[in-house]
Amino acid sequence: MKDAIAKLRSFGLECVRVLRVTKKPTKPEYKTIVKASAIGMALIGMLGFLVAMAKNYVV
Repeated sequence: MKDAIAKLRSFGLECVRVLRVTKKPTKPEYKTIVKASAIGMALIGMLGFLVAMAKNYVV
């Protein structure tokens, strides 16, 4: 039981440490992240569409 409590306490301390290091992104950083995510999702979507079209064409 003490081992589980020690692990839980250690996990909590690690979470606090990470939260202290992180910061809210600035507006330009946020816009860059949104653009990169949108481009990535579009590319993955197009790839999936092409695979589906190729599958339908072959079958």
